[in-house]
Amino acid sequence: MKTFKLMAFHLLNEDTIQPIHIIDGLTINLEDSHQTWVLELFIPNEYYSIFKTLQENNTVFDAHAVISFPDNEPAPFSVIVSTITEIGDRLSVLLKGSIKARRQKYAEQLLQQLLEEGLTNEELLQRFQHDMKERPKLNRQQ
Repeated sequence: MKTFKLMAFHLLNEDTIQPIHIIDGLTINLEDSHQTWVLELFIPNEYYSIFKTLQENNTVFDAHAVISFPDNEPAPFSVIVSTITEIGDRLSVLLKGSIKARRQKYAEQLLQQLLEEGLTNEELLQRFQHDMKERPKLNRQQ
């Protein structure tokens, strides 16, 4: 079992990325035969309805988690809400799931898409750096 500090967390919906403000968090690779990961989010109570709905509906959802260092690329996860525990005006949300295989050649596909947008050199560099970190869905997958 390996434990890592959770630095940032984002819920992924259809075409949107919703950042979740985390006060603290852990990411645990159980290193079991199912390749299970556990993510614990310690978050403000304002997110209760979002996670409660996901839990009640047994929804498997996609998320991005930045692990260990703020500048690391987000790791893609497919998770389900296991438990929600209220601690004062905060929540401990336990998620269980697996890490998803990274999309192959994402950088090349992103660069091609940005080049087709006709951005200036500075705009291209800024968007590429931003999108490599946020990993939005691409207009076309090869």
